[in-house]
Amino acid sequence: MSPSKPPSVWPQADGTPVSCRDKLKVLAENHTELAQTMQDAFEDAVLMGVDEDAMRDLLWAMVDALDSPKISSRPG
Repeated sequence: MSPSKPPSVWPQADGTPVSCRDKLKVLAENHTELAQTMQDAFEDAVLMGVDEDAMRDLLWAMVDALDSPKISSRPG
């Protein structure tokens, strides 16, 4: 399975979509790069014997642990 395609809409905090072409380009590039990196890491882990569900859980845990660049936007 190939990495997912970037979303067609990137919602802002107020619900409106990001419309700046430069921002959309960066977001799409970041999405493509991250999707491929995650796919590579997932495949490496599974081929080295890591349980698929366990690896998915580890990747979700990494996402859940991301720090926001906004001050006090995340509890704990």
